[in-house]
Amino acid sequence: MSLARFRIGRSQAGLGLFAVAPIARGEFIIEYLGKRISTTTAHEHEWRRGARYMFEVSERWTIDGSSRANRARYLNHSCKPNAEAISSGGRIRIYARKKIAPGAEITMDYGREYFDLFIGKGCRCEKCAPR
Repeated sequence: MSLARFRIGRSQAGLGLFAVAPIARGEFIIEYLGKRISTTTAHEHEWRRGARYMFEVSERWTIDGSSRANRARYLNHSCKPNAEAISSGGRIRIYARKKIAPGAEITMDYGREYFDLFIGKGCRCEKCAPR
């Protein structure tokens, strides 16, 4: 997979992932990479250290995506996302929910638990942020 399909850049929420070429609906974008750790350990890291790059695969396993080599960690939350995470075989792969134009930020819904734990009332997604 060529990295030329997206770039990391500044967004309203910090760093984000942006399309540099058109991405078709249903197209694979990127895989969420990292060390697999127990979900119990991941929850401890989240509560003690505020670890934000944990992606729960199952009740038993979580991917620690904190490494900068994991470019998928730059996907920001949106209340109206254009991508979604699909978990299969212990892997997390990100697919386009709809057509994504060049220059558009690639976003996904982080889910209620993450939102409540880390974002709270301060959502800065394009849909929620004041213009």
